Amino acid sequence: MNKTIITCAVTGNITKPEQHPGLPITPRQIADACLDAANAGAAVVHIHVRDPDTGKPSMKLAHYAEVMETIRSRNRELVINLTTGPGGRFIPSAHDPQVAAPGSTLMAPEKRVEHIGLLRPDIATLDLNTMNSGGDVVINTPANVRRMAQAIRAAGVKPEIEIFDSGDMHLAHDLIRDGTLEGPGLFSFVLGVKYGFDASPQTMAYARSLLPQGAIWTGFGLGRQEFPMVAQSWLLGGHVRVGFEDNLYMAAGVLAKDNAELVTRARLIVESLGGAIATPGEARAMLGLRQV
Repeated sequence: MNKTIITCAVTGNITKPEQHPGLPITPRQIADACLDAANAGAAVVHIHVRDPDTGKPSMKLAHYAEVMETIRSRNRELVINLTTGPGGRFIPSAHDPQVAAPGSTLMAPEKRVEHIGLLRPDIATLDLNTMNSGGDVVINTPANVRRMAQAIRAAGVKPEIEIFDSGDMHLAHDLIRDGTLEGPGLFSFVLGVKYGFDASPQTMAYARSLLPQGAIWTGFGLGRQEFPMVAQSWLLGGHVRVGFEDNLYMAAGVLAKDNAELVTRARLIVESLGGAIATPGEARAMLGLRQV
């Protein structure tokens, strides 16, 4: 097998500060978490940003810029993957389902990818899911996905296509067929979101079977399924992802010290199965990214 790329998603936008005292919040903390994860074996870091004062999710350009500048000043090879997920959540008001309730984040697709065009990371995620998510709804219509994909492509950034259920894969095939996305594509299977793909070996194998031939993919599980899905993804020929966005624990009731500890465990799992971990430079070559 080729070498395995470890992605570390260091903070996300749903994990709450009260769930872990070491959750990275400020741009400096997020950048430090990314760099520590790289030292532990991550070749790619997936980045959300937060309001430094409240810890709540943010989309402020200055926060993204500070994180990227801090990482680049200390590690130029590390592959940076910025989210475009925020801005797709809808909560209908109880009195009128056409009116958004507090907590809704829906915004124009171009605003969701504005930071990608300005900062030009190596990779930007592209969510294809429209689904129930907990008690809310995430909305990514085909038309809006196309607008986001076009903006990401115009910026010269590689999209990572986020797949939450099988219907997302069928949409991905349509987007490749009509030229919106370049095939065979870079994919990520998100397993364990309530009302989406189940985190199981059978589900991951099924998701893999739907991929375009030659696609590169990562499979990962949420919560207690994080480490089992590391092994499962490797066994099926995929890459792996861990991080505080997806899971905070090393074992039941045992919080991970930091993101780097999760990466270290993922690395040990892959190596114990006979695999080898890709460096950032090797990951760039595998993903067709520019070398630095």
